[in-house]
Amino acid sequence: MVDRFSMSLGLRLRAARRQRGWSLGELESYTGGEFKASVVGAYERGERALSVQRLVRLAEVYAVAPADLLPAGNSERGVLIDLDMAAETKDGDLIDRYLAAILFLRRQGRPDEVRDSDKAVIASLLDASVDTAAGSD
Repeated sequence: MVDRFSMSLGLRLRAARRQRGWSLGELESYTGGEFKASVVGAYERGERALSVQRLVRLAEVYAVAPADLLPAGNSERGVLIDLDMAAETKDGDLIDRYLAAILFLRRQGRPDEVRDSDKAVIASLLDASVDTAAGSD
């Protein structure tokens, strides 16, 4: 069964690809096989998990901000994550690199500009429920 987040993410990925006017096969050709049509199709159907690195790379290919590909529905829940505590987890380095990447891509160097959609990704990296992720904005 496909969860709501994966389904929403898939719809946004499909919309970004179609906005470029590409079929799945054309995307595969454009990227020289970096993104296989069958794999991207599975991302779009919400059947396959997408790593942060692949999401960022796909956003580059589509010429959009990675955060623009993420579903916005989680922002209504007021996701809060203590980034200092998160940095101390086993995934702390990955989270630090993710934050650095999104801030660089936005050409902003202010951590207070982390969006709710970014927090949702971090919560998923920490295997935390969006409803229970706690800390400070």
